[in-house]
Amino acid sequence: MKALILCMLVLLLTSCKKEEKLVITNPAHYNTFLDTSNNESLKSAISEKDYWNNRLKPDTSGVGEIGPLAGAYTRIFEASGAVENLKKAEALYKKGMEISANNKDNYARGLARTYISQHRFKEAMVVLEESYAGVSNKRATEMMLFDIYMELGDYDKADAFLGKIKNTNDYNYLIRLAKWSDYKGDLEAAIKYMEQAKSIAESRGSIALKVWTYSNLADFYGHAGRLEASYQHYLKTLQLQPDNAYAKKGIAWIAYAAEKNTTEANRILDSVMVHHQVPDYFLLKAEMAEFNNQLSEAEVFIDSFVNNASEADYGDMYNAYLIEIYAESQPEKALTLATQEIQNRATPETYSLLAYAQLMAGMNAEALQTIENFVAGKTFEPMAQYYSALVYKANGKSDMVKPLKKELLTAAFELGPVLTEKIEKL
Repeated sequence: MKALILCMLVLLLTSCKKEEKLVITNPAHYNTFLDTSNNESLKSAISEKDYWNNRLKPDTSGVGEIGPLAGAYTRIFEASGAVENLKKAEALYKKGMEISANNKDNYARGLARTYISQHRFKEAMVVLEESYAGVSNKRATEMMLFDIYMELGDYDKADAFLGKIKNTNDYNYLIRLAKWSDYKGDLEAAIKYMEQAKSIAESRGSIALKVWTYSNLADFYGHAGRLEASYQHYLKTLQLQPDNAYAKKGIAWIAYAAEKNTTEANRILDSVMVHHQVPDYFLLKAEMAEFNNQLSEAEVFIDSFVNNASEADYGDMYNAYLIEIYAESQPEKALTLATQEIQNRATPETYSLLAYAQLMAGMNAEALQTIENFVAGKTFEPMAQYYSALVYKANGKSDMVKPLKKELLTAAFELGPVLTEKIEKL
């Protein structure tokens, strides 16, 4: 009898242990940052825009005001998500390139940055290459050329330009070396280099550099399963910039993906969406609704995303997400969009989207060919691996699915509970 009681006690304790919920976040740490009246970044950017706009007289060239004014519009976009401000910045940078005698390369890099934000990568490449061939700040342009070649999937050229800017004491080199290491599948190296960049940012005392570094390092820590470190770095970001939407979304993701606390995640998102209105948030809300088995609500959020992301000003910025959505209900539309996206940038990730669209359109053999020719062995991105696994399974290649499934399950936090459940059924 004693043995039976002891056995039942052990089982009870084991069961309780399994039911323990992972707790990382604490609303007391970030509640003050959710105050919706806290939008200093937007107010500051608007004030800056007004100042430079007032100085820009209609009867002068305004060459000295154009750059700062364009920068202010870019910061308004970053703080609010209002994409029309990118268009205004773009027009100003173009004007600057037309009328400036000595500063064309500065305007060229500014224009390229607005193109990158709009996913107009090839246009950005043309502007940068032309600038680089002329009189320009070579190093600044080389750094941006590395960025654009990475976006376009031209990894040989990216590697060459990374070599040109090599300086292990330079913040800008280290953050790019971190990006390169992540692309190569070496997350630990990526974290190491980003931590070195963090030390430089802190030694300089630059708030802008620290905000960028802390938030990006938080992402890397999350991908590595170091969730407490990820959370702490999102908090560090908010301590410097209380209205940073990216960091708040990061905390919302931890609340949802790690803690399964969709109520708290939605509360955080709701506060963010008051001032930072981008379509992305509807997708996360849709995923959380699906997780809670609120399928009709999930559909409403998906429709909201599609309606917003399809607005003309967004151009191709949300193509990847739209392909995923259309593939399930309108595969022909997904195929058209995926082909267009490959024209924009032919990366392993965009080819994986094409393969997924082909699969959902019943083109199993074509999807397999796409994966084998353009994706397999060329990327470590979890979504590309997931689409590869689906294609292999549909083509009866179960031996190829097993290792991918094993790898994908290690990225459960990054992929989220809904997709992880689907992966477990592969």
